[in-house]
Amino acid sequence: MRWLFTAILLALLLSWPGQGGGQESSRRRRGPSALKCNIPAIYNFGDSNSDTGGLSAVFPPTVPPNGETFFHNPSGRACDGRLIIDFIAEQVRIPYLSAYLNSIKPNFEHGANFATRGATIRQQNEAWFQNYVSPFSLDIQLSQFDEFKAQTTYFYNQAKEQTGRDGLPKPEDFSKALYMFDIGQNDLDAGFRKMSNQQILADIPNIITLFANAVQHLYGTGARSFWIHNTGPVGCLPMKTVDIVQHLKPGIVDEHGCVKDQNDVAKEFNKQLKDRVIKLREELPQAALTYVDIYTAKYKLISNARDLGFEDASKICCGYRRNGTNIWCGYNANVNGRDIHAGSCPNPAKVISWDSVHYTESANRWIATLIINGTLSDPPIPIAQACQ
Repeated sequence: MRWLFTAILLALLLSWPGQGGGQESSRRRRGPSALKCNIPAIYNFGDSNSDTGGLSAVFPPTVPPNGETFFHNPSGRACDGRLIIDFIAEQVRIPYLSAYLNSIKPNFEHGANFATRGATIRQQNEAWFQNYVSPFSLDIQLSQFDEFKAQTTYFYNQAKEQTGRDGLPKPEDFSKALYMFDIGQNDLDAGFRKMSNQQILADIPNIITLFANAVQHLYGTGARSFWIHNTGPVGCLPMKTVDIVQHLKPGIVDEHGCVKDQNDVAKEFNKQLKDRVIKLREELPQAALTYVDIYTAKYKLISNARDLGFEDASKICCGYRRNGTNIWCGYNANVNGRDIHAGSCPNPAKVISWDSVHYTESANRWIATLIINGTLSDPPIPIAQACQ
């Protein structure tokens, strides 16, 4: 009878929630004991924080000294080197992502990047040459992904030899890939240009709904693993802070020089985004959704800049921004009869802000290190376990 009791006990243990070998329980096995994922590809949707050359392929490209630190040539990134997404690619051991819009030697075997500078979740009735708003909003990026998946799958299956499949993703890898989002900052920035803070706050639920629709769409195509960045402390960008120094009023900035009300809006956006991600977990039972607190990572860096070996967080490495005059990184202009070249600083590794909007490679590396290990994730798992 002992063997019968043992068999019954084992059967009960295997059927207990969270103990069995079913698909749902395996996808929910979060924590230090979870197994590492095999992430064969990454598909990214976003803005300039993760654009590896998309907008630069269709609009005026980035110019030197962009890229000087790592690529030693403009790479389409608004940075002196690598972005957070590049460090993530290194961590999961895949090549840097080719931009979907870039036709020069792309390799899509391990994913594709649909992000573009100036991109928003919701379409904006503005233009790149007007307010640096990308025409490739999130819905357009999703359409591009759908076309990409359909076309690459067709050509992969049509190819009779492996050489005909070079640079193409394996069709079976789409369901195993990690789907990343880093977008929303420009929606808030557009709001700051056109609306009061109260109007922006009232509009956030609509933007979050569009974001949730995007996740649901990808889930419907077979995507299962999602890595979702919230938005950073937009009120800390030197583009915001440098221009208000001359008009400083009590209460506008916090103890670290960041514009308080804009950061408050960003925090409310993030709260609603996190709440919606939690709800999506209920709606999409086979999905693994990881919410990543980029805001806290970036604010921690900015508020502890000197202790971490960086110069003052308001310093800009590349570009010229003084007395209301702004010259973008790498460009020339005449200011009061004087020709000025907006070049880079002597040591970008010690500066947080590359061009008043984007971060330097050294800052991106610091932020990536903090988020890759799961310290700021919900659930608190490293990216190597993001499929579970």
